[in-house]
Amino acid sequence: MLQDMDLAAVYVSDAQYNRNIFFDTTPQAVRLYLLYNHWVPQVLLYVFITVDLFLAIFEEPALHEVSLWATMPVELLCLSVFTVRIVHYAKVIPRDKFWKDPKNICIIIILLLTLLDMIIYGALTASSLYAVRWSRVLRPLLLVNITEGRQLRRAFRSIRNALPQIFYVFLLFMFSLLMFSLMALKLFGKRGLTTIDERPYFTNYLDIVFDLYVLVTTANSPDVMMPAYNASNFFAVFFIVYILINTYIFMSVFLAVVYNNYKKYLKEEVRQLVRAKRHKMVRAFAVLQERREEGAEPAVSQACWNQLVRRVQPDISTAHRELLWSVSDDKNQGWIGKVAFVQLADLLNIQVITLKSRPHPLQNLLPTLYQSGPSRLLRRMVQHRGFVILYDLIILVNAVFIGLDETDPLIAYAEWVFLALYLLEILLKLYAFEPRAFFSRHNFWNWFDTIIVISALIATIINTMESLGRYTSRQILDIVFILRVLRLVRVVDSIKRFRIIINTLIKIGPTILTFGQLIIVVYYIFAMVGMELFKGKVQFSAADIGNLQRDCGNPLLKNTAFARLNYCKNNFNDVVSSFILLVELTVVNQWHVLTTGFTDVTHKSARIFFVLFHIVVVIIIINIFVAFVLEAFFMEYSVEKSDLQTSLEKKIEELELAVAQEQLEENLVDAMETSDNDLGTGQSAKKKHTLMFKIASKSKKQNTMFS
Repeated sequence: MLQDMDLAAVYVSDAQYNRNIFFDTTPQAVRLYLLYNHWVPQVLLYVFITVDLFLAIFEEPALHEVSLWATMPVELLCLSVFTVRIVHYAKVIPRDKFWKDPKNICIIIILLLTLLDMIIYGALTASSLYAVRWSRVLRPLLLVNITEGRQLRRAFRSIRNALPQIFYVFLLFMFSLLMFSLMALKLFGKRGLTTIDERPYFTNYLDIVFDLYVLVTTANSPDVMMPAYNASNFFAVFFIVYILINTYIFMSVFLAVVYNNYKKYLKEEVRQLVRAKRHKMVRAFAVLQERREEGAEPAVSQACWNQLVRRVQPDISTAHRELLWSVSDDKNQGWIGKVAFVQLADLLNIQVITLKSRPHPLQNLLPTLYQSGPSRLLRRMVQHRGFVILYDLIILVNAVFIGLDETDPLIAYAEWVFLALYLLEILLKLYAFEPRAFFSRHNFWNWFDTIIVISALIATIINTMESLGRYTSRQILDIVFILRVLRLVRVVDSIKRFRIIINTLIKIGPTILTFGQLIIVVYYIFAMVGMELFKGKVQFSAADIGNLQRDCGNPLLKNTAFARLNYCKNNFNDVVSSFILLVELTVVNQWHVLTTGFTDVTHKSARIFFVLFHIVVVIIIINIFVAFVLEAFFMEYSVEKSDLQTSLEKKIEELELAVAQEQLEENLVDAMETSDNDLGTGQSAKKKHTLMFKIASKSKKQNTMFS
């Protein structure tokens, strides 16, 4: 029975977290699978992946150079951990399934190639021969292919699925680019025009192709047009038509194609996830089902169901579990059939806040004083909406004072007045609301206000004491300024329109982080390649700052736009500088100047690296990200409550355990709640129950679609 319960718990857990793994169902394999999915080995895996990626900081070309024989053992330890993890996974699933899974093959190949590269690189370095660490580009691919990286793999699948359609549009775009470049060569090549640098204007076909490609990104507009425009107003028509067709039409078509393909394949992935979830739940039911009597349909008893839920979600409260059972067994039969059982994973995914009503400590210590007329009036005033509006106005007035001259004594004294008002606000709220409710785990804004005000008070006191000693700490003063400005953030939560946007961003935040991982993977690969291609070609020196004759450590850059604009620090001499440079290239502005700088010190073929980066990141990945954000916002605003969620809300109201909506208006704090919160005295006075419930989010369907 225990083995069956473990197996059923694994099925339900997989359905709850959308894991689609065909594991072996033997008792030993199930125990290994439970260990494999435990949070400790998963956290350790991510720690070692992070360490492996961060080794680039200490490897040549290094930000902080460390001996090769110090980094090699660390990398070998990381490879050992990855090997143990993949062997563990091989013990969990059937052998034929393991070798048919591409991600497992990919991990094994990465580990073997990395080990081979380490041996070759170490031997060549020991022999004082030139060597390249080519396997470093493979490191971020581990993040994609580990079992826990399924969300990242879905993002890559979105890109892969969109590539065929993007390719056809890109071919048309390139045809247009090449045609316009040929026209530009014939129009301007023989007119003797020159650029501002006294270089021939549009005389080399490949240079024209590159300049017009840059013009699509608007980075060199209107500079690239000016020589022709100065010669004749008529030539401006050429560039206007080119921008209209290639920048506004083709770039929009790219986004439309990506968005359309993203939606199409997203729907198919959702269907597959739903089918896999139902399949897992049906198998769990098959393991636990029992027949109540001859000829009756199979069912699961309440005792068995309770035991299963405790195994799947050990931290669930008894009250919450009983609430979920009452929804599943709506007829109070003491058992549920297959249809009701299959809904368990979705029920567990619905976020329910359990609220506890507690008396205020002053009500126990000084009941007469706390329940007196003036005390009740003060508490009602603090709990009133007008109190919030008053302090929002105070924060806005404070913002005006922040922008004024800090050296004015009146402004300095005013800061103490604002600090006193903020401290008074916190004390009044602690008097009106039960302290444990005020500082509950997920009461974000209360924690935010208190930390900001107390930190600002301490920093201001320290700064004032140092000022009296005729010395002002610049660092402390900077902290004071930052803390003052951060207070303005709280006003955002008071404006309903802002709150809706913030709530939506919070709900889609975890999946936005997935695209953050995707960007890191791509950046890391391009950074490693860029470091090998361009390391040492551009040097930064403090002496270059303000030096009009700077050449960024390379005579080939003297008198170039790259050197004149003081871009010397934009180089591939270490991984941090490389990442910063790639961010600048992603922003696009001036990316052609950065590109030209590196082509000047190498060869014009270096443009391929930068154009390829622009195509992969800006045209493909950024458009995928925009498509995701658009769809996520549409879903957040349009998805209605599921039938299960509606049933759960009805059951809460039926049991008279619902929290009044006007008492808990949904805001950023509610969006950040998970399972437990305190209600304080305001609600307890109106409800006879010590426990009440509230649905925390609109629907869990979004998380299924975008996870």
